[in-house]
Amino acid sequence: AKVAAAELSSVLGDNARCAQLNSQAETLRANFEAAFWDSNLATYVLALDGKKTPCNVRASNAGHCLFTRIASPDRARLVAQTLLGPDFFSGWGVRTLGTGEVRYNPISYHNGSVWPHDNALIAAGIAHYGFKDMAGKILLGLLDVSSAVDLHRLPELFCGLPRRQSEPPTLYPVACAPQAWSAACVFLLLQACLGITVHGADNTLIFDRPYFPEGIPQLSIRGLRLGTSNADLYLERRGRSVQVRVLDQDGEVDIQVS
Repeated sequence: AKVAAAELSSVLGDNARCAQLNSQAETLRANFEAAFWDSNLATYVLALDGKKTPCNVRASNAGHCLFTRIASPDRARLVAQTLLGPDFFSGWGVRTLGTGEVRYNPISYHNGSVWPHDNALIAAGIAHYGFKDMAGKILLGLLDVSSAVDLHRLPELFCGLPRRQSEPPTLYPVACAPQAWSAACVFLLLQACLGITVHGADNTLIFDRPYFPEGIPQLSIRGLRLGTSNADLYLERRGRSVQVRVLDQDGEVDIQVS
């Protein structure tokens, strides 16, 4: 939040406020790293108790530290590897708790289940640090879930039991479907893998190292709004890269692929 506020201050011409906010952000980052990182767990701890003692629990919450970009690059890599490892990744998605945790229960509401919106935030964070293949693994897992459920509606959550060949995910009986968070996660997952940034003020759309995992050969995007304009796009996987073509547009649109 402080980094984003600093960017706004810069745009508004308040360079002194920008520098102040960036300095505060760096102090917060350093304090966070010192208080929450656990090298033995290879991840950030779940919380600090009332006495500021770390609660040494491995949870998917650590992935949100990548989404907010407070994690250092070296530690972000370790967190990503932990969350995509067998203790967390069920084959369908990232569990809320690792299988070795005391409270782990794959059929509980929050102690080992898989939440699509949680996974989308994790994937976006992982992709920001450059691990597009890991973000793609999450995307494919949830795509398979959507193919196995009624009307392709991703549920609020589902059970964290390991994926088994030719069997669908185990659904959580009272999970909401449709559910707003889960419906929205599809777009964040795609944005993460494609590296999409929109600059509405100048009708610019940026694809930063766009990536599709194997299993997604192409994608059509219709009516994408860019400021006062909109565009229809076609994206096609070519090995490790993605080709972007503009099929149609209404107004000026600047598409940049890096």
